[in-house]
Amino acid sequence: MFESLSSKLDAVFKKLTGRGSLNEKDIEVAMREVRMALLEADVHYTVAKDFCARVSEKAVGSDVLKSLSPGQQVIKVVHDELIATMGDGAAELNLKVAPPAIIMLVGLQGSGKTTTCAKLARLLKDDHKRNPILVPADVYRPAAIEQLKTLGKQIGVTVFDSQSTQDPVDIATQSLDFAAKRGFDTLILDTAGRLQIDQELMSELSEISTAIKPHEILLVVDAMTGQEAVNVAKGFDATLEIDGLILTKLDGDARGGAALSMKAVTGRPIKLIGVGEKTEALEVFHPERMASRILGMGDVLSLIEKATKDIDIEESLKLQKKIKKNQFTLEDFLNQLNMIKKMGDMSSIVSMIPGMGKMAQNVDPEKVNKEMKRTEAIILSMTRQERNNPPIINGSRRKRIAKGSGTSVEEVNRLLKQFLEMKNMMQKISKMGMGGMNNMMGGKGMGGIANLMKGLK
Repeated sequence: MFESLSSKLDAVFKKLTGRGSLNEKDIEVAMREVRMALLEADVHYTVAKDFCARVSEKAVGSDVLKSLSPGQQVIKVVHDELIATMGDGAAELNLKVAPPAIIMLVGLQGSGKTTTCAKLARLLKDDHKRNPILVPADVYRPAAIEQLKTLGKQIGVTVFDSQSTQDPVDIATQSLDFAAKRGFDTLILDTAGRLQIDQELMSELSEISTAIKPHEILLVVDAMTGQEAVNVAKGFDATLEIDGLILTKLDGDARGGAALSMKAVTGRPIKLIGVGEKTEALEVFHPERMASRILGMGDVLSLIEKATKDIDIEESLKLQKKIKKNQFTLEDFLNQLNMIKKMGDMSSIVSMIPGMGKMAQNVDPEKVNKEMKRTEAIILSMTRQERNNPPIINGSRRKRIAKGSGTSVEEVNRLLKQFLEMKNMMQKISKMGMGGMNNMMGGKGMGGIANLMKGLK
């Protein structure tokens, strides 16, 4: 996400950090380029202008220009101001209320509202141990009710049995009574959308809001619409006084205009972000982590959270022991692939690693996914004996595996070669421990590891 903005800001800061000293003119030129990068990223004009003015004032009016590394100090000021622009910290959902907590999702058609309802229910169920109920109240869009019922079944969440012939206000009030009597602690209401804001839509949403008095009214907007998303938010807020926003499709947003403008223009916080199509692809929005990712500093905390959530710790410890004993097999490799797939696409994972932001821009998720599927198909075409003892895979077995996986013998050979090289490397690293790791790096950061990787290609 935000690849275009990140690369442009990176180019600006390279000029600053490449100089031993800076003056006010240098800052002025840099901020002009930053402002252009923000505007090209579809950031609201006033937000971009005020942002650069604040950075300039802090960079010039402090000891930044006199410091030993003024370029780095300017980047720190930019980082701090990015956080302030997007919100000082994560905005929590209002769940500390007498149950059921009522969350009403609103938005235009095509913003991903119905899917987001299911994602939110899954997030509350898995991470907050809540017992939510989904309520479909969009009686206008064909199959909207059935869509939510299908999604609810997939994630194991109860869906209120509303019908398209019912009045949306009646659905809302009846579902609230149903939830209260049956012990559900959270009610998530999916409302109707329109192609654009109109009086009829707003009147209906206002009636629903008056009838059930939601604790949270969250506006779902498509991040990829940029400046238009901000205008939509202003329109909804004027009528409903929304409590926050959910930005969808942020993983596909190369610009970042909506995320950077929303809080400053509307005064409403971004509470959650959609980062993929799967029902688990909804995350809490952390301004400080997003600012770090925009500036290529990575997002270690999110990476750790993903890893602890998606990776089985016991399995990892078992794997460590197997690697030390040189017992790592293709079966283990297949399990590792499945763990990586749970964490999301590779470009997203790589972008969270400090200093790897630029590499993430060169990762083609489709190509990586295709390669992973091919690898998986090859391994699954092997017998369990072959997976656990690759040396027995002779010429005839390789032909059979290639035919069974829809690949070529050359591709099977390449996988087996790469697996052997990886296995040897993993064993070397496990034997070295921390001291050996430092020697391998040769005191040059990741240089030693990079050279080792080159040697394995």
